[in-house]
Amino acid sequence: MQNVYDVLAERGYIEQATDGPAIRELLGKEPVTFYIGFDPTADSLHVGHFIQVMVMMHMQKAGHRPIALFGGGTGMIGDPSGRTDMRKMLTKEQIDYNVASFQKQMSRFIDFGPNKATMVDNGDWLLNLNYIEFIRDIGRYFSVNRMLTYECFKSRLEVGLSFLEFNYMLMQSYDFLELYRRHHCILELGGNDQWSNIIAGVDLVRRAEEKQVYGLTFKLLTTSSGKKMGKTESGALWLDREKTSPYEFYQYWRNIDDADVENCLALLTFLPMEEVRRLGSLPGAQINEAKSVLAYEVTKLVHSEEDALAAQKATEALFGQGGSDGANIPGTEMSKEEFANGLDILTLLTATGLAPSKSEARRLVKDGGIYIEGQRIDAIDHTIKAVDFKDGKLLIRKGKKVYHQIVLK
Repeated sequence: MQNVYDVLAERGYIEQATDGPAIRELLGKEPVTFYIGFDPTADSLHVGHFIQVMVMMHMQKAGHRPIALFGGGTGMIGDPSGRTDMRKMLTKEQIDYNVASFQKQMSRFIDFGPNKATMVDNGDWLLNLNYIEFIRDIGRYFSVNRMLTYECFKSRLEVGLSFLEFNYMLMQSYDFLELYRRHHCILELGGNDQWSNIIAGVDLVRRAEEKQVYGLTFKLLTTSSGKKMGKTESGALWLDREKTSPYEFYQYWRNIDDADVENCLALLTFLPMEEVRRLGSLPGAQINEAKSVLAYEVTKLVHSEEDALAAQKATEALFGQGGSDGANIPGTEMSKEEFANGLDILTLLTATGLAPSKSEARRLVKDGGIYIEGQRIDAIDHTIKAVDFKDGKLLIRKGKKVYHQIVLK
């Protein structure tokens, strides 16, 4: 079997390693217990987390044991990494709810059967720490001078870094020490923005236990120009179907830039690399075939094959590639009475969520970005009546890619 380190390297995941050759050798000769941490800052994982989930799946397929660490403790503070300001403070109840949501989602991707994988919450050991004992026993291993050289702190010094956030690195490092002691975990994985925290944890275990452990980081999900992916007009691209529908999720990948297709196929699917390279090199308009494959494969992984097929069918219906069943297009049910005297376009756009406000709806219409049944709407006082519906349905398009269907009830 191919060494999973080589698999991850070939697919483009690996960014930095504390000792790449040693990690590769270790992963090739025995099952390794590793962990990835997830701070519960929201009630759903988003697509940025999915890179880490994919790595966990690759590692588990190769026989290694994942620990999914949820930050019931660290979530009370908030990680300053990659931030220009302090995170919003969450209550204990919010954090517990978010952790439970993460655990439910993670169970869809990772096998948490006996000796397969483990879920843990760092609140179990962080929330009841004695501060004096912690600073005396753990804090003595940390050099403030060295911590201030780490990028996660350097970038915040000019705008302000609270002592609360300064403690975060100690907390995450202590997680590694606890997981080593409790589960003989010897490898921490994370996004590249976690590099400083990871090497601090490796150093703490070395100093406190006189044992060698390792760290490995992975590239963040970015476009070819370096911009973070996974942001939509309505916010983050969530893995929760109630926050981002499977159709919206599918459409995001169907419409990414040509230059990003091969990278996303490698990172977000299990397609063989030969097929990834073939699809990524398709010329001209043929690259749309690769985008369709990407959208289908990622939606199938995150949601289900049924959802992926439904989104694919809806897309084909919209773009005239076959069929006319729009049942899978995102939509809103409205009563026929609402259109009896005509409903103005601005009210309709806000009622369907296509615009957050009437002022934004007005701008969309003025900019020529709204179409009804293929016809551009130019007047902000345009009204829609029941007779405008075809078989009780009305299709609205915002811009080039966002479709919404109104269904009369």
